[in-house]
Amino acid sequence: MTTATDSVAAYGYGGRFYWLVGGAGGGIFSTALFGGLLWLIDPTIITETIPAIYGLEPGTVGWGFHLLHGLVLGIGFGLLISRPVVLGTITAAVETDALAALGPGARITMAGVVYGLAIWALLPVIAQTFWITVTGMSDTTFPTVAFESLIGHLLWGLVLGAVFSLFVEVTPEARDATAPFDEAE
Repeated sequence: MTTATDSVAAYGYGGRFYWLVGGAGGGIFSTALFGGLLWLIDPTIITETIPAIYGLEPGTVGWGFHLLHGLVLGIGFGLLISRPVVLGTITAAVETDALAALGPGARITMAGVVYGLAIWALLPVIAQTFWITVTGMSDTTFPTVAFESLIGHLLWGLVLGAVFSLFVEVTPEARDATAPFDEAE
């Protein structure tokens, strides 16, 4: 039985804390790009809305919090993706030609998109809406359920997954991991 990891060249960080390095680096890089897009669309999202969530005055502290969010969420992605069950599922041999042709890097990148979708659903849609309701912050400059927010988080996840897959060597762990749906041989 061949797996998607059989033809992958070894590259990137390996070792015990590869997920930490890849997640942190991917989180910071993707968040900086996402923040740059937000800055081009509406700088007040960074300078006013993010600090207002924490009850702070508008200013550049929004960039710090935005990057901190990305760092923490990127590390969360690295931790999640490196679990044997998740990694085994992502890199499992499949019979669908389109998925079978993808290597682990592309599959991890797509997992980043799914992670970005989950983050969008949990944080801006649910948590931010709840926080605005509880604190009475009715004057927000960034709507919680916006198409732009969804696209931004999907792109953020895409870049996070791509950076993680470029800088992290997952081949040895992927070979040892088994998918929960593999049939016993």
